[in-house]
Amino acid sequence: MLINATHQYRVEQKILVAVDCIIFGFDSKNLKLLLFRRKVEPLRGSWSLIGAFIKNDSSVLDGAKQILFECTGLEDVYLEELKTYGDVDRDPGERVISIAHYSLIRINDFELEHVEKFDARWFNLDEIPELILDHRQMVEDAIVKLKNKARHQPIGFNLLPEYFTIPELQTLYESIYQRELDPRNFRKKILSLDILNKTTKKDKSGSKKGAFLYCFNKEKFDTLIAKGYNFEI
Repeated sequence: MLINATHQYRVEQKILVAVDCIIFGFDSKNLKLLLFRRKVEPLRGSWSLIGAFIKNDSSVLDGAKQILFECTGLEDVYLEELKTYGDVDRDPGERVISIAHYSLIRINDFELEHVEKFDARWFNLDEIPELILDHRQMVEDAIVKLKNKARHQPIGFNLLPEYFTIPELQTLYESIYQRELDPRNFRKKILSLDILNKTTKKDKSGSKKGAFLYCFNKEKFDTLIAKGYNFEI
């Protein structure tokens, strides 16, 4: 006997699908995480990732992009799916499956009014407060993913300004790896990838002599990504 599929869809239990965004930002000194005060029950007022339920007329990716835009005012930023979280009791409010995404943005590009609107705050990775539900696990998983990605793909495009110094790039990688790196080793390794263009401009904020500014060579960057590489330091 055939079962009416349409009828079966109607009688199945309701399961909500949400998107949660882990938003990393870099301020030239530290890698930070953007957190929000939860505005609804349960757990109202607690620190949380920003998220929302997926609408019937929206794809998961479009939903994630919309959430990111609404809370940061930014478009065309780096966004990647992380993992699906579906423990039965993960949300005390309803049966909710969350598809987490992580994003990389330049903090200086972030619009202040969005911080105020969403009651948001940037936290250093070693100062993350207690988070609701399984959001801490999402953050830890995103950090692991980011570390692995940094070994196989230069990520400064998304977190650094157009022009930067080698020490600034090193600081970014130290923030991601969460350990100090040998300056000579790092410089030799990053220059060997041949994806940086040295400019005639200098940053003299640290000394009179100054440090040369570099920018990424997009064409060589894309070629390197296609070939694959390992950026172990």
